[in-house]
Amino acid sequence: MPAAPREATPDEARTPADQPSQQATAQSPAHPPSASPVHTPVRAAAVQASLSPLAVDEAPGPMWVVPHEVPAIVPQPSRLTEPRWIGVYRWAALGGDLLAAVIGISVALLTRFGYEVGGAYLVISSLLPLAWVAGVALSKGYDARYFGAGPDELRSLLRAGVGLTAAIAILSYATKSEIARGFVVLAIPVTVIAALVLRYALRKDLHRHRVRGRCMHRVLVVGRTDPAATLCEHLESRPTDGFRVVATCRPRGANRKAGPLRPDELDEADILAAVDRHAVDVVAVATDPELAGQSLRRLSWALEQRGVELIVSPGIIEVAGPRISIRPVAGLSLLHLERPSVSGGPHVLKAVFDRVVALAIIVALGPLLLGLFLAVKLTSPGPVLFRQRRVGRAGAEFTMLKFRSMYADAEQRLGDLYALSDGNGVHFKMRSDPRVTPLGRYLRRFSLDEMPQLFNVLRGEMSLVGPRPPLAEEVALYAADDSRRMLVKPGMTGLWQVSGRSDLSWDESVRLDLRYVDNWSMTLDLLILWKTLRAVFYGSGAY
Repeated sequence: MPAAPREATPDEARTPADQPSQQATAQSPAHPPSASPVHTPVRAAAVQASLSPLAVDEAPGPMWVVPHEVPAIVPQPSRLTEPRWIGVYRWAALGGDLLAAVIGISVALLTRFGYEVGGAYLVISSLLPLAWVAGVALSKGYDARYFGAGPDELRSLLRAGVGLTAAIAILSYATKSEIARGFVVLAIPVTVIAALVLRYALRKDLHRHRVRGRCMHRVLVVGRTDPAATLCEHLESRPTDGFRVVATCRPRGANRKAGPLRPDELDEADILAAVDRHAVDVVAVATDPELAGQSLRRLSWALEQRGVELIVSPGIIEVAGPRISIRPVAGLSLLHLERPSVSGGPHVLKAVFDRVVALAIIVALGPLLLGLFLAVKLTSPGPVLFRQRRVGRAGAEFTMLKFRSMYADAEQRLGDLYALSDGNGVHFKMRSDPRVTPLGRYLRRFSLDEMPQLFNVLRGEMSLVGPRPPLAEEVALYAADDSRRMLVKPGMTGLWQVSGRSDLSWDESVRLDLRYVDNWSMTLDLLILWKTLRAVFYGSGAY
């Protein structure tokens, strides 16, 4: 491992003879063709141009070596420097979108016209796939930043569908042409649905590769010891996001833990030397006041010429993308955080949606609810419904309803079983609870015991989606942060339901509930409802 470079004086800082980045550049390996950009004359020139570190006043404390000057060299297009798997994924996505357009148009033509299709519609049908692909591209559906991570990739398909519908309507009106409404109404929705299914399958295939360690972005984390460690932990917490930390780079003089350095830990401050040595695709900068402003700007220029992406962590946690926006003010890019939507118009809409959907489910599943009612009544003695006081929004208590899944004396036998709990330390749970009836195990396996809570939703005491409804004794133990869970109504399902249910620790369940409260939106509710169906089907964490 190379020794840490000595601190440059202002005179030495402008002399390229003794810079540590020269050695790092000479020793850096060639980029593997399937994982990283290759060296080019442009890249070599950029390396030589960035040898001079930023001159700084002599001052104690950590400091970074960043380019003092970056020449204006036109970088190569990103398509020539990106990892090979990105190009493969992009072509597969484009092919899937063309196939989806062909499916949508074929369904529309056969349904609307049968086998007697006019020449004009054959021309329109041949142009629509190209228009669809162009719409997806304009909606950033082929942007590598969104491949396999986040909702933006799928959202771009929805935007493209809306945009293409508007474009056809405007073009039809402007040219006075008459395009059959039945054709448009069928072609575009079917195309969008088929594209979503195909892109979702493609994403799942990419996730399978990433779990095996393939198709990953090689990341260099830059920052002080603690922020860099936190950033590394978050980047590698979900392999499906596609980030693999290959090294960390810390400033001069930064305190580190006692003991030898790990192979992937650099005790040097020359960021570009580390970039070249480890052949990385992404540089992730943890929040550091000494690596900001003009220094960070020049670093981004130097990385651009190397074909390396730069991402910066602002140090904000558990805040979803819709609440974050960048606003330019007086030459500065200010990160603006929208206030959480915990009251007002959006929650009125949520209340209306909850009651309408709950009523529709009760009507549609009425025979099933009646059958479960009779099954509980006939299989074990005791009341059919289990009633328990829970705490709702703003601390208001209500009676939560469930189909009884335990024997009538379950509460009396609870004290003898506490030592055998498989729960998270706060909630009592047992995988093989002897108090659960045979029918109750089936009800819990598929969450059918919670169906009576639809009536709690109708009464406005609960929501379809929200935090878990707590007991009064649990609320008494809440810390100040935990009490934010009661800013919204408790829900029949939530992030805790689709993320492990009873298998979660107490801290994890609280973290998920607070994330929901701070980032609530109708889109998030619909996504959780969709994922709940899968969680209930597989029964993960239910006991």
